[in-house]
Amino acid sequence: MTKNSIALIGFMATGKTTIGKALVEYLGDAYKFIETDQIIIEMAGKSIPKIFSEEGEKKFREYEIVACKKVSNLTNVIVSCGGGVVLNQINIENLKKNCHIVLLEATIEEIYKRVIKNGKETRPLINKEDPKKEIEEVLNFRLSYYKTAAEIIIETTGKNIEVIVREIVSKTRLKT
Repeated sequence: MTKNSIALIGFMATGKTTIGKALVEYLGDAYKFIETDQIIIEMAGKSIPKIFSEEGEKKFREYEIVACKKVSNLTNVIVSCGGGVVLNQINIENLKKNCHIVLLEATIEEIYKRVIKNGKETRPLINKEDPKKEIEEVLNFRLSYYKTAAEIIIETTGKNIEVIVREIVSKTRLKT
């Protein structure tokens, strides 16, 4: 079976949502943009920070498995995956059924700059005293998971959105 969808993975603030929406715009009406986090919010009936504070990370990861399973049954979708989706191999196995797995990377400095611009309160993972140190620690822990799951790796630091989109389309060979 030919894969006709893309799952964007990577650490927070590497551009998954921005690039995902730009890919759908580039590829046209045949494609739809979805976020695993949005599926989780709809399932839980509350925000991600609320899930973390009220139910804990373990419960969030359970929601994430269900969200990835739902996504695996869809076609012609561009999926922005939560940053920790790679921590459970079953998520990657489900996503690989119909998606090219594209890892978006950025430098720690760039991630920090993007996150602080949006406000660290919106990101439960780094709502800490030293967010830059937290980013570095969590990213270093997840790096091997990202690299193992990825079929294609794209650096986003210092690149124009259009350039990134064309690079992804070229490497996945999706048709516009």
